[in-house]
Amino acid sequence: MKWMPFSCICLLALGGCQAVPSSLPQAEPPPSESCYFPSDAPSTLTASVDVLTEWGFSLDASDTRLGLLSASREKELLGATDLYESPHFRSRSGLNVFGGVGVGGGSRLGVGLGGGFGQLPIDVERVSLLWDNHYVRLSRDIRRFDQYGGLREGRSASNDDFCERFQRDLDAYTATGGSTP
Repeated sequence: MKWMPFSCICLLALGGCQAVPSSLPQAEPPPSESCYFPSDAPSTLTASVDVLTEWGFSLDASDTRLGLLSASREKELLGATDLYESPHFRSRSGLNVFGGVGVGGGSRLGVGLGGGFGQLPIDVERVSLLWDNHYVRLSRDIRRFDQYGGLREGRSASNDDFCERFQRDLDAYTATGGSTP
């Protein structure tokens, strides 16, 4: 029992050694300037939903009082399963079925079932839009998940190409009164 105060002091001292980040995380690369553009049309939010839906996105959330939309779409990455194959999930020797069947060192036999059978890696693309009755701010990110559901990559994708195409389609949509040109 005499070691109890000493161990508590050691734990507190080790807890104080943790590094604190000097700044908050930021989007890398930063969003393109073309992702912030003027739009005064009263139908900007509904037209934005229609443009994103036409592009294959599904609406995740919206708040018309705040002028906020969030949409996403998923794309399966055919043939990319081997990119994320980890030695942790492979069998050491033997047959690789349903996530791994193999014989380990000595007299141990291991059998693993499931673990991504029938699943493919996917890209999840998310778009957020904020409209303040005068300007639209658009942000987009892409996350890549492996066949086991683990996040492998994530990046900001608010680039000129995407934002300019969105602005062009949104302007055409609001100019025609809600119908595709």
